[in-house]
Amino acid sequence: MRKEGFSNGEFYHVYNRGVDKRIIFIDNYDFGRFLQGIEEFNTIEPIGSIYENSFNNKSKKMPLKMPLVNLVAYCLNPNHYHLILKQRENKGIEKFMHKLGLGYAKFFNNKYKRSGSLFQGKFKAKHINTNEYLLHLSAYVNLNSKAHRLGNRVSKSSICDYKNKNNVLINSEVILDQFKNFKEYEEFANLSLKDILERKQLFKEMEGLLIES
Repeated sequence: MRKEGFSNGEFYHVYNRGVDKRIIFIDNYDFGRFLQGIEEFNTIEPIGSIYENSFNNKSKKMPLKMPLVNLVAYCLNPNHYHLILKQRENKGIEKFMHKLGLGYAKFFNNKYKRSGSLFQGKFKAKHINTNEYLLHLSAYVNLNSKAHRLGNRVSKSSICDYKNKNNVLINSEVILDQFKNFKEYEEFANLSLKDILERKQLFKEMEGLLIES
């Protein structure tokens, strides 16, 4: 993936987790800070740090003129995250993820009085090469807390943004325009997640049989 790079107009599943599987989102403020980074770092123009950028914003924020990527869906779990991104500019995903990861790591280390790497190496990415793959992956990402059975533990995803359509960060139209309404998408997502988890369990069972034999 990294040798070939990312192509403009294509969708990618981007993900990473904390080093040594450590927690990277401890409270709701951490989620908010990561999402703020998604908003403010998604631009061709350099902004410095989010703290510095706050002094440049006057009475209201100006809309992004030249974003690097489109954010289609996200899920932030205690020790990892998933993003579905569409690249808009050359090397947009690489530039965006570098700024986002570095900015959040600096914030987290300063807040919790730690040092060193926060994430487990560079982010991982997989090309989403079909519309069917994109639809099912959106279900997995939006309902990821259910996939990991997190229950009431802290997590946040874009499923609420899909429902309310009130978040300018999310470009959900590419998904929702393929359904009559949100309820139809929600039904699809739940069925899709169930199928994904059943196949995952089946694979584990088959792998166990192969090892035993």
